[in-house]
Amino acid sequence: MNLWKRLLNLFREEAGQQQRTFALDARLEQSLRQLADQEQRPPEEILQTLIEAGLQHRRQNEEAWRCWKLLTPREQEVAALICLGYTNRQIAVRLGVAPETIKTHVRNLLVKFNLHQRNQLRERLAGWDFSAWER
Repeated sequence: MNLWKRLLNLFREEAGQQQRTFALDARLEQSLRQLADQEQRPPEEILQTLIEAGLQHRRQNEEAWRCWKLLTPREQEVAALICLGYTNRQIAVRLGVAPETIKTHVRNLLVKFNLHQRNQLRERLAGWDFSAWER
């Protein structure tokens, strides 16, 4: 059973088997219909896809936050500087440590986030505000 049907069943059960309807803001409904027309798909299918994508995005953000909280303060700093676009060498100079030390931190970060490349870390934390580390 797909997510949309499960949600509908859940709402029906909570409402005593009564069918529930949801109203969309007029602009949102218009955008949904336009997107459905462009994609040549029913609006309900588009809505289901959007809800699933939103829920997946939320789960990924929650997982990233759980991983972030497991990092040491130094690993958080290195991760922030990576996300700000600094190279390993620039991070090493900025923190006053050897480039090999930064490479070790990067390896640890990738393991903790279950990633393979530093650009994946940047993608995973895209949208996070790291301006506090910019000093």
